[in-house]
Amino acid sequence: MSLYCPFPEDIAEPVFKTLPLQNYFPEGLPRHQQSFIDIKKIGMRKIVDYRKILGVDKNAELQELKTVYRTLMKNWHPDKFTESAESKLEAEEKSKTIIEAYHFLVSIAPETRMQTQEDYNLTTSSSGIADFEYQGQVLTVNFADGNEYEYFDVPRAVYIKLINADSPGRFARRHIYNNYVYRSTSKRVATA
Repeated sequence: MSLYCPFPEDIAEPVFKTLPLQNYFPEGLPRHQQSFIDIKKIGMRKIVDYRKILGVDKNAELQELKTVYRTLMKNWHPDKFTESAESKLEAEEKSKTIIEAYHFLVSIAPETRMQTQEDYNLTTSSSGIADFEYQGQVLTVNFADGNEYEYFDVPRAVYIKLINADSPGRFARRHIYNNYVYRSTSKRVATA
């Protein structure tokens, strides 16, 4: 069973109704043009999972992320687990997960986006799209200036429209760049 979302702008704060699929395929309209959301949304699930790992909510600021990160790393540092090799390996895996979650959440934090807003605006307004890839509601856009950004929770219908647009750059400026949570993947961004 899939979920139906009639408008892409509803994606930011998803409130979905579970509906039978056959009711939402109007005759004559191809299935790939429908706004269906698969329950396993990779992008938003990744964000939610990382927040759970650190035990923070979506309003966590950089300083809170830093404090929680340091506390968790003190508790899970592999050097503290000398009893057995198995516990040390578990601590190493847990600490890697904590580090990954921290860096990811810092990269999408509003404070980080504010610090890099000028560069982001310059890239999205003046640099063309060199390439893009869509996987599991995560749209990765490579720009001609070498920057790369990931956009999370982009519906498949929006991606299809991007592919079919006369000018993908213009479509992305109007419908993607400032409408979805994004992060830079091409360079290291702000640290807390």
